[in-house]
Amino acid sequence: MRISALTTAVALCAVASLATAAGTPAVDRSAPAAAVQTVRQPTALPVLVDCFWHPQIRPSDFMLACGDGNSRLASLDWSRWGAGEARAKGVNWVNDCKPYCAAGRFHAYPVTVRLDHPEPWKKRPQVSHYSRITLEYTDRRPAQYAQTVSYPLWD
Repeated sequence: MRISALTTAVALCAVASLATAAGTPAVDRSAPAAAVQTVRQPTALPVLVDCFWHPQIRPSDFMLACGDGNSRLASLDWSRWGAGEARAKGVNWVNDCKPYCAAGRFHAYPVTVRLDHPEPWKKRPQVSHYSRITLEYTDRRPAQYAQTVSYPLWD
């Protein structure tokens, strides 16, 4: 059994090496370095960067409070995801932290979500990301929140 697994692993490595060698384009070494480099423009559609630094497009859920998880968006239904902004309807689950956050209860608040202010993502400058999120509470809202709140998004 071990010989079969070893043979398979060696074969896969050989295929990967051949594929890499075959797919590597030839570079004209006589050309100046500036001519070989290409400038990457941000992608056409911005992404939403999650707590784990993964780019997301039209996520169904999104954690707003990465540190403690006490506020998150769920059931997101995106009506628009464009170069300048994105819009969705969903639910903001917020912990009331009463008497303290570990003992608190989560409450659901319907919201309209807007993402905007796309800019190059520092981790991957060729990728554009939304840098601001705005929540508009369409019914009830947490006592300490305004009807409409905006937050900068991490980069």
